[in-house]
Amino acid sequence: MEWIPTPDSSNLSGFGYDPNTSVLRVEFKSGGTYEYYDVPSHVVDAMKSAPSKGQFLAYQIKGTYRYARV
Repeated sequence: MEWIPTPDSSNLSGFGYDPNTSVLRVEFKSGGTYEYYDVPSHVVDAMKSAPSKGQFLAYQIKGTYRYARV
């Protein structure tokens, strides 16, 4: 899983994506880690290029994909 740190984000520490399982793992600065399931790679590519990773997560991923705290 490629890990992408997000030092400029006020909310996210970083995220990673496993293309074999379509799982997006997001680590929050508050300490929580979540996995989002069945996320297509093009959505993750868009998140990588988004100016605000936290806003992208809030509006494009939360509420759309199944998730679990890990």
